[in-house]
Formats: sequence, C-alpha cells, structure tokens
Amino acid sequence: MKTLLSLWSAWSANVFEQPLVLVATVGAATFLLALGLLTVAAAAANPARRRLTGLAAAAQQEEGGPAMAIAALVRPFARYLMPTSGKERDAMEYRFAKAGFASPNAMPVFYGVKALGALTLLALWMLSADMLPKLSTNQVVFYAVLCTFVGMMLPNFVLNRLIERRQRALRNAFPDALDLLIVCVESGLGLVAALQRVAGELQVSHPELAVEMGRINAEIGAGMERDQALRNLADRTGLEDIRGLVGLLIQSLRFGTSVADALRVYSEEFRDKRMQRAEEIAATLGTKMIFPLIFCFFPSFFLIAVGPAVIRVMQAFAHS
Repeated sequence: MKTLLSLWSAWSANVFEQPLVLVATVGAATFLLALGLLTVAAAAANPARRRLTGLAAAAQQEEGGPAMAIAALVRPFARYLMPTSGKERDAMEYRFAKAGFASPNAMPVFYGVKALGALTLLALWMLSADMLPKLSTNQVVFYAVLCTFVGMMLPNFVLNRLIERRQRALRNAFPDALDLLIVCVESGLGLVAALQRVAGELQVSHPELAVEMGRINAEIGAGMERDQALRNLADRTGLEDIRGLVGLLIQSLRFGTSVADALRVYSEEFRDKRMQRAEEIAATLGTKMIFPLIFCFFPSFFLIAVGPAVIRVMQAFAHS
C-alpha cells in the first residue's frame, strides 16, 4: 500500500510539474463544475418542471393530509353524519363555496370534525366528572349534553368566521380589481381577456379574488355562457357589491352597451358606497370607545390622579 502511494505521489508530482497539464486539469475541473451548476440552475428555473413539482407536492400533501384522513374515516359513516335532504346539502355547499372550500371532501370533513369534537368534549367531561363528586346525576348529564352541543356547534362558528373573513378580503380587493378592469377594458381588451389579465395582476395582493376571476375564465373556457359564469361568481361570493356588478355586466352584454361606460358608472357608485360605509364606521367609533374608556382608561387615570391624594389623607388620619 505504501508502495502504491509513493508511486502515485511521484507520478502526480512529475505530471503536475508540467504547466500545460496543470492548466488543462484546472480548466477541465472548472468546466465540469460550471456545467453542473448551470444544469442545476436550468432545472430550477424551468417553469414546466417547477409547475409539475408544485402540483406533485400539492397532490401528495392533499393525499396524505389530515383532511383526506378525516374524509376516509367519515366515509363509512357518511349517511349517519351528513344531511340526507338535498335542500340542506345545497345550503351547506353554498356556505362552503362562500368560505372558499371547493373540494368534494369539504362536507365529509366538516361533519367528521363536528362528530369528533362532540365525542372529544364528551369524553373529556366524563373523565373530569369523576373529580367532582359533589355533582348530582342530573348535573352530570346536563353538562354532558352541553359539552356535546358545544362540540357540534363549534365548527359552525369557525365556518361562519371563515366566511366573514373571506368576504371581507373580497370586499377590500374589489375596488382595486374594478379599477384594473376599467383600465383593461378601455385599452381594448374584451371582458374575458380583461378578467384574465386582472386575475393575473391580483395573484399576489388579493389571491381570493384572483381565484374567483380565474374560475370565471375556466368556466367560460369550458363552454359555459358568460352570463351564467358571472352569476356563479355572485353566488359563490355572496356579496351585494359583486352581485350588482354582475347584473350591470350582464345587462351591458345583453343590450350591447359599452362595458367601459358601465364599469365607470358602477365605479363611481361604488366609491360613494365605500365613503358612506367609512362614514358609518367612523360615526360608531364614539359609542364603541365608551367601554374601553370606562373599564381600561378611567381606572388607571383615577389611580394616578387621585391615588396619591387618597394615600396622604389616609396617612393624615392615621397620625391624628
């Protein structure tokens, strides 16, 4: 082994003493390193590969996520947990659409979470009821029913909050989208192309509204009529502002009037509504500030302003 190492050292020393061989070796190593870095950079910058990687990761996450696990767990008991009437199912799907859940697993997951929450709270109460021996049987049963009811109603409360938050985000994004839509239509783009361009521009700042506009383009591209696609937007969002815009656009498309003029008129009307809403919120601030002032500000103020005087009076009476 030592003989081989000594022979290799002698050979490398003799070879690399020649400048041409040394330069060629360094050049080849630099070329291979640059080629490897360029290959990695090209693979990372390739939009098709990046898109496919993102889709594969999303599909893998969806397949192995908790939502799919809950849906698979609830599926055998779906007919016992989920509503059976078509009217109630349509109402729940409408609420899921307003909350931004378009997956078919939304309803099984929702009712599975309700059942799981009810059973969890009930089990926790039954375990903790043994530590309260003074409670009567009626009280234990009452609190068990109350825990079950709270566990079933808590997902409804969370769903309502998600709907309100999404509608607030859509309402805040609507003025920017309307201004961009006016600019695109006035520059010569058609309504569908303008919606597609605005959806691309709002991807970062307002992703919720961008998704809804992208869904309009997908429905129109699939063969749905523009009127129906716009009505679906109004139904999914549940906002009166978007419903009014949809009605205005449908009338403009039906009677052949200028879409840009209709959008400009609605933009002015929407700005007036937004100003009125802001004035209404500002008018209620005085009433909303009463409780923080009474319970937070006034006690500290009186403690700082009157406290030293009260302490001195108490000290004076104590020495007298």
